[in-house]
Amino acid sequence: MDSKEIEARLNEEALELSSRVDVSFEFFPPGTEAMNQTLWKSIQRLAPLSPRFVSVTYGADGSTRERTHAVVRRLMEETDLTAAPHLTCVGSSRDEIDQIARQYLDMGVKHIVALRGDAPQGEGVYRPREDGYAYALDLVEGLRRVGDFEITVAAYPEAHPEAPSAAFDLDYLKKKIDAGASRAITQFFFDTDLYLRFRDRCVAAGIDAPIIPGILPITRFPQMLSFAARCGASVPNWLRNQFRGLDDDEETRQLIAASVAIQQVRELQRQGVEEFHFYTLNRSELTYAICHALGLRPGNVSTAA
Repeated sequence: MDSKEIEARLNEEALELSSRVDVSFEFFPPGTEAMNQTLWKSIQRLAPLSPRFVSVTYGADGSTRERTHAVVRRLMEETDLTAAPHLTCVGSSRDEIDQIARQYLDMGVKHIVALRGDAPQGEGVYRPREDGYAYALDLVEGLRRVGDFEITVAAYPEAHPEAPSAAFDLDYLKKKIDAGASRAITQFFFDTDLYLRFRDRCVAAGIDAPIIPGILPITRFPQMLSFAARCGASVPNWLRNQFRGLDDDEETRQLIAASVAIQQVRELQRQGVEEFHFYTLNRSELTYAICHALGLRPGNVSTAA
């Protein structure tokens, strides 16, 4: 089967699935000029897919604040994309965070991803500042007082690694939604049933906001394993087997990564999912290919429409 036959088959399958698919992309602020060039090439490549928004991370302890602000400002000034900067509780007082939020409003930013954030490197256990927002729920409530933001929060299909139980974690998610968040994006996962069961539990708990699956295209398998260990995401044996023996074979790794992610999003799409959030790691190639397989085309046109 040649490339044209493969593309035709993908388009036929896309027509059989749901109608419009919405996507959003996550980027992180670059630390070097070379990384900066990679970031903006990726943004330029993905922008024609008309994402609902693009988020910009804030660093584990707020350490990338100025770089995050610089990326957000450039997005606002040079593109038509909706920027959604991450904002965390870590490393700043309530007054400082409120001031940052007001600065975003002045820039025209109306969407914020509100997160607790991780403890600064080397500190281990997270400890709230006495003069800060302690947790994401408090941050959501504070942002609602500052301005009429659209607020996105995090969700964990396998529960937050620090949560005492899955039930506790689900109840906390509901509190964040009830406090004013309009949607939740999940931590990445590879077992589709994990997400589907979690979505059912959210509905049963009375959560009526969208629970957007977070998709991580695997650019480097060891890096993904490190991410998974930190956030408590499981990595199935079948996935480990897919990448075994490919440490020195980048081309095959990329093909396997695309195949795994495309199968995942197609199955989710068949289960009624119409919106996806991609953790791009500032790379466009895999994310663009997955979106193409979903039926997205440049110019906000979906072949599944």
